[in-house]
Amino acid sequence: MHLASLIIATALTTAALFPVVALGQGQPDLILVHGKIWTENPRQPEAEAVAIRGNRIIEIGESNSILKLAGSSTKVIDLHGRRVVPGFNDAHVHFYMGGDGITSVQLHEASSAEDFRRRIAEFAHSRPKGEWILNGNWDHERWTPAHLPTHQLIDDVTSDNPVFVNRSDGHMCLANALAMKLAGVSRETKDVPGGVILRDAEGNPTGIFKDAAKSLIEHALPRPSMDHILSALQAAQNYATENGVTSVQDMGVFTAHGVDTMADVIRAYQTLEKRGELRVRVSTHLPLADWKRWASAGIMADFGTEKVQLGAVKSFADGSLGSTTAWFFEPYSDAPNTSGIPSPELLHPDEMYQQMRDADRAGLQLAVHAIGDRANRSILDMFERLEREDGASERRLRIEHAQHLSPADISRFAKLHVVASMQPYHAIDDGRWADRRIGPERAKTTYAFRSLLDAGAVLAFGSDWFVAPINPLVGIYAAVTRRTLDGKHLEGWVPEQKISVPEAVHAYTVGAAYASLEDGIKGSLEPGKFADLAVLSADIFHIDAAEIENTRVDVTIFDGKVIFQRKKPY
Repeated sequence: MHLASLIIATALTTAALFPVVALGQGQPDLILVHGKIWTENPRQPEAEAVAIRGNRIIEIGESNSILKLAGSSTKVIDLHGRRVVPGFNDAHVHFYMGGDGITSVQLHEASSAEDFRRRIAEFAHSRPKGEWILNGNWDHERWTPAHLPTHQLIDDVTSDNPVFVNRSDGHMCLANALAMKLAGVSRETKDVPGGVILRDAEGNPTGIFKDAAKSLIEHALPRPSMDHILSALQAAQNYATENGVTSVQDMGVFTAHGVDTMADVIRAYQTLEKRGELRVRVSTHLPLADWKRWASAGIMADFGTEKVQLGAVKSFADGSLGSTTAWFFEPYSDAPNTSGIPSPELLHPDEMYQQMRDADRAGLQLAVHAIGDRANRSILDMFERLEREDGASERRLRIEHAQHLSPADISRFAKLHVVASMQPYHAIDDGRWADRRIGPERAKTTYAFRSLLDAGAVLAFGSDWFVAPINPLVGIYAAVTRRTLDGKHLEGWVPEQKISVPEAVHAYTVGAAYASLEDGIKGSLEPGKFADLAVLSADIFHIDAAEIENTRVDVTIFDGKVIFQRKKPY
């Protein structure tokens, strides 16, 4: 029997999902054969096999020719026709916060105020007296009728534990009476620029704090220990790994102690890397206001190691749609008394622009959160001014979310070379109720994936985890089908904004790598790039798009090593 045939026959008879066998002399440490490899390399779009040495790809091609490279210590994985894609790169996460939330109270699936109360009561019963109850990710839009909770709903079941649990978008939180007492918040507490304290008819705080007003409670929160942060990051990367995510772009910790906590998170990433325990590549961000922390140390964009990147800053232009704090030109359809609010930074646009310009001149990369159409235009105007005053460069400006756009602003993304860093899962989540909030006309250019691509913009996809699941396959499903979570838009919510599976995968790989200035080393599968790959349970390019959400990652390869393998095939 021919050597290559013998190898394949041996592989086929082993019991493991992806059998590994040893071969004769050769260079690669690992070879994958008999697959359908989506390379994202336009010169070689698809292949059967890939050879890996160390943490780099050394060859891609046809199975028999790749097998000839094998040596005595080479491991071979027979893919049995399974689909392989580059390791997914989540362009927008809050990684520590997501990991921390895994072990916190779970409120996202609470279907009513009563269910919300029950879940908090049960969790509080299991916690030591005095421990803060945080995270939660509740979504009142799941309730019938939708209404915001108040502190009275949970006070009697949390009398020993301060509570400050966030809505799923992270832009408003519910505090119980004890938390407000510890933070010194009462009816006399003044409103906060860029934030909202909801009050009852007598002027007392209801417990809901939006955007900048959250800081009134957050200053009372204890700063997490390094052990706590390390534990949260370990949980986060386990979750990422099982979803084929090999790179993340961490947008920071947005609390009153956010910048200090994020500095600790960056130390924790470095600690895990030194221990050999970091299993994702991370691009980190600090708040724009703290740009001098990077600059004073001489750090510029895309500085760091193969696994931890520094040199980017992020700021905010407004809040969120779900909290009615996204900033629009026109009032909300269901809240005509408001058009949303600019962020505390954008309340002083000249100062914000000066910080952006200083950070840009220091060589740092800029990313700005903008949801509403007015917020997006304001930032595009600033970016245009920046390029006009400082000239064109490879700065790769980013707008995070780019959620609701005026039609006239769509073409400006390509013209100004602004990356649209978007999270497609939000479209099928918000699409349940967004028409009610902003009306069908504004919805036409909400999550405008198709329009942005057609205009020549670069899309970088992510999840916004902890706000949404980190699973990129669900994100791809959302971008391709736009089927809302309530099952009411089987043909897609705003279906003209659907994109194809290849376009969505590109945004989760090459587009995301481009957004962090790393497309030269990852995002596609070709010789010289990092050996980060995901093996899928189904061929998402050739199945019914509606089935993509049921696809799973069977194997994750990171840095040339198998770091996750699902126990059972799907």
